[in-house]
Order: sequence, then structure tokens, then C-alpha cells
Amino acid sequence: MSGLMVWTGRSAAQTATDPSPVPSLKQLSLDELLDIEVTSVSRRPEKLSETASAIQVITGDDIRRAGATSLPEALRLASNLEVAQIDSRQWAISARGFNGSSANKLLVLMDGRTLYSPLHAAVFWDVQDTLLEDVARIEVISGPGATQWGANAVNGVINITTKSAKDTQGLLVEGGGGSALSGFGGVRYGGTLAPGVYYRIYGKYTGLDSTRLLNGGDGANDSAMRQGGFRVDWDATADNLLTLQGDVYAGRIGQPGAADIEVRGANVLGRWTRTLSGRSSFSLQWYYDHTYRRIPGTFAEDLGTYDVDFQHRFTLGDRHDIIWGAGYRLIDDQQHNDYPVLAFLPADVARGSFNVFAQDEITLVPDRLHLTFGTKLEHNFYTGFELEPSSRLAWLVSKEQTVWAAVSRAVRTPSRIDGEFYAPRDPPFTLLQGNPNFLSEELLAYEFGWRVQPRPQLALALAAFYNDYDRLRSVERVNPATPLPFYLGNGTEGRSTGVELTADYRVTNSWRLRAGFTQTHLHLHNTPGSTAAAPTDDDPEHQFSVRSSVDLPGHWTVDTSYRFVARLTNSHVPAYDEADLSVGWTPTPALEFSVVGQNLLHARHAEFNAPASRQEIARSGYGKITWRF
Repeated sequence: MSGLMVWTGRSAAQTATDPSPVPSLKQLSLDELLDIEVTSVSRRPEKLSETASAIQVITGDDIRRAGATSLPEALRLASNLEVAQIDSRQWAISARGFNGSSANKLLVLMDGRTLYSPLHAAVFWDVQDTLLEDVARIEVISGPGATQWGANAVNGVINITTKSAKDTQGLLVEGGGGSALSGFGGVRYGGTLAPGVYYRIYGKYTGLDSTRLLNGGDGANDSAMRQGGFRVDWDATADNLLTLQGDVYAGRIGQPGAADIEVRGANVLGRWTRTLSGRSSFSLQWYYDHTYRRIPGTFAEDLGTYDVDFQHRFTLGDRHDIIWGAGYRLIDDQQHNDYPVLAFLPADVARGSFNVFAQDEITLVPDRLHLTFGTKLEHNFYTGFELEPSSRLAWLVSKEQTVWAAVSRAVRTPSRIDGEFYAPRDPPFTLLQGNPNFLSEELLAYEFGWRVQPRPQLALALAAFYNDYDRLRSVERVNPATPLPFYLGNGTEGRSTGVELTADYRVTNSWRLRAGFTQTHLHLHNTPGSTAAAPTDDDPEHQFSVRSSVDLPGHWTVDTSYRFVARLTNSHVPAYDEADLSVGWTPTPALEFSVVGQNLLHARHAEFNAPASRQEIARSGYGKITWRF
């Protein structure tokens, strides 16, 4: 299991966004690491060792020690994810298969704000950023989480939580540069506005060099991004916590043979958490998120998202811990359709969706057996009502051992690209025609897990799954007798099976080893009557990783990691292995120097895409200085 952190708070909603500072490697025993609390599984605090889900936690200290400079790089620390770098700006990230640059079965949140785009139900990773020093932890669930988080939480959930403004007081300045990472810098200052009112502001810059083509040529995808933001936390009373935060960003990304891609955006989020009694609390959250992206020669989009979410938690007697809530989201999407190659029709839409959910954790046997069941009911523009129930059972065999099982239903609701995407822009649409009858993709998942601590220094975890998929997206012919035009349909189904293993070993108080192994088999086929080609996937059947973290005398730290990823059969990407090294020195509590080497085993290697569009990731390194005052 990944590095973990201790966290306490007044309610499930508050603790999800107000974690305690991360202790150093020497401060926590393995027992304490396994007793930390997480919220992503059930939207309430529960011990990691007792959760009925396959979950790993990446702490801010893990990110700092590993030398990660972006959120996708940080996600490599979770062995239950598939993380592949496509080029300098694009990543393919998924859990339990279906990976791609537009992977659409993974829900990603940052401080409660959804990051996936309704345009294609995937994440534009090139604009998802924050000051990584302010990340408290990242909870990574492999497996469905739709009952708690809704549609698109099909194969996994990534929940990124930043620190409270109270925990980021004072001045922080960081900067550095190297080869692939040409230059970066960040400044953050935290203070108080009044007693109990804490704030922080930050700004950062990141410049990336281009990756290389297979022939060694320049990929022409260098980029420069600027971002700033703020957060205010107000402990209004002993029972009320208010949070207001926001970000703004802008940048440009190169693309071969065309003008630079232009991106910009801004968001603001507010949250009120109130403790009603020792047995009851609620939270109310709202946010607005605006994004703009122009890819010259392809498309341009203005997207505004308005979201409000309420949840109430209370206990009923000694055996029932109940959470219920409701939410509403409105998207205002404006497609410019400036270029003749494609169009989204209608160009401008404003669409709302709403949901209600309820969940009950029942204590069947105190401190031994817990059953959690619940469901979420959602309504969306394309398919109407969707029901997403789940049931999870956790058996605490002993203090050192937990066995769990789960059955869940999740859906991936249609995006604009599924039903409203046309090519070329103007009729007749000789290449692609939209499909207003596209249905939600469905998953019925069966999971089993086991956690055991056979020795005080060693913890092991196993998760196995069987996923049954129906109505998956397929590329169908409008006229079966001709190859074009085509449309997106629901003519594929299949199943996947797999296992995930993790090990966490404290060799000494100052040396920690962590390892992870995943194996996934995906079997897809077309349904009767489908005109689509035989379905394929681009996922490694297995991958393995190991990390070593060592604290040395004289305030030195050395972190190394190794990963092996099996070949991608469909796109003919060879299997590869790589290693990273991060060395840090903290001569004073206020000053830290670090040197990081990435992808050290090979001069260049590929991780994703077919040969015609493939780019290679080069060996690289950078230096960094961080000053805290």
C-alpha cells in the first residue's frame, strides 16, 4: 500500500478536504499507517485497513520524495493504475483496462470538483495542475464508485485533496529546471485575515520541452503554462467550517504543422460544513468551472460547469451509519465549429442533470462484520434515469486481517462526442454521423479483497475482480455495404478479470519498501447485428513496480523506483522497464535541495500509441531548490 497519512475531522465532508500535516517517514509505524482514515470509498471517514475496496493513498510526502512535477507523474506512485505518457503533454491514465488518451471510465476529483470533460467523458490532463507542495494526499480506488460519486466512476476514482490554508502558513518559494522539464517555479504565501480565518495564495510556471518522434525528429509539442490560485478556510465556530478556493490558468501547447494550442480556465468553489451534534453533520458545496481550448485546424470550445452538492450524515441507533444527499449540475457548452474537419451539432447547449443517493453502513457484529449498501439515482439529458447500486461486506477477522467483498453497478453516461459529433463539419457527413440514440455503457462488477499484516513490519493486500460490461461504444457502419460513413453505437460487450497485489515492508525505521503487481485480462466481442470491426484494447496484461525510500544521516533522503510494463498488443508498443532516482538534502528546516533522474534505464522509450503517431519519452533530469519561511 502507498504512503498514508493520519487525518481527523468533524465530519466526512470536512475531513475530505481538511487533512492534517503529513508526518515524516520515521514518525509513523506501519500499524499507524494502516489505521489512517480515508473518505473516497463511502464519503465518510473509515480506516484504510477496514475498507471494503481496493484503495491506495499517495501522500504529499510521497510526491515530494519521488520528485514528481505533475499530477500524472504523481499517479505513477499508485500501482493499481495504468499510467502511460504519450508525449510531453498527453497522458493515458485508467484503472482495470480501457486505457487511452480519452479514457472515459475513470472519475477524477480535486477538492470535490469533477475534472472530466462532458465533451468526451475524459480528462484533459495537460491543464490539471496545482502547486504540488499543497497536495495533502491522493486517494486512488480501482473498481466502481458510482454509488458514492455517480456516473463515470466505472473502473476507478481518483480523489485529489489539497491542504487546509491553516497548514500552509508562511512563505514557500521553489524553482528549478533540467532537460525535459526546461524550467519551473512556484511561490505560495499563507497568512491570517482574522482569528480563525486562514488564507493562502500561490502562483506557478511550468515549461516543458518537446518529446521525440520515432525517427528522432522534434515532436514540436513544447508548452508553457501559468497558474495561480487562492484558498480561505474559516473556523467560524466550533461546529462550522467555511472554505472558499479558486484557480486560474493559461498557456500554450505546441503542435506539429499548426499554430499552438491555446488553453485557459478558471474555477471557484465554496463549501460549508456544519456539525449538528455528535451523531449528525452536513456539508453543502458549490462550484463554477470555466475552460477554454482552441486547437487550430480542429476545434474550439468554451465550457462552463455549475455544480451544487449536499450531503447529510447521521447515525441511527448503534448499528446504522447513514449518508444521503442530492446534487445538480448544469453545463453550458459552446462549440465554435470554426474548422471544416468536424462539428458538434447543435453547437451550443445548456443541459442539466440531477442525482440523489443514500447509503447505510450496518454493523452486523460489532468490531467484526459490517455491511454497506446504497444506491444513487441520476437523471441525464441523453438516457434519462440511471440507477447505480452497490453492496459491500467487510469482515474484520482480527486486528491484523480483513476480508471484504463487493457487488456494484456503474454506468458511463453518453458524452457529446458519442451522440453529437459529425465529420466533416458540413453535410453530407461522409465520414462520421452523430447518434442521438447512444446508450449508457454498463458495468456489473464483482470484487473480493484481503488485507493482512503477518508481521508488525509487513502489510500485504490482494484484490481480485470480475467485470461484466454491456453496451460498450463501437464504431458502426451507417450502411453495412460500405465502409463510410460510420457512427458510434453500443455494439460491443465483454468481461475483464484481474488481480492487484501490494506489499509494504518497513525494513528499518528509516527504510521502507513498497511493491505492486497488477494483472488484467480483457475479453471483448461484438453483439449480434453489429457492423463494427473486432474490438481491441490497448492495456498491458501485467505491470510491476517497486519503490524504496531511505532516510540517511545528515538530513539526506534517497528514493528509487523501478517499473515494468508489459507490451501493448494492439498498438505494438514493446514492453519496457524504467527507473527513477530522487536525492534530497535538507540542511535546515527552511531549505531543501533535490536532484531527480527520470527514465534512467534507456535513452528513449515509447509508452503508448500506434507507430504512425507514436512519440518517445527520453531519459531526463532536473534540479530543484525549495525555501520555506
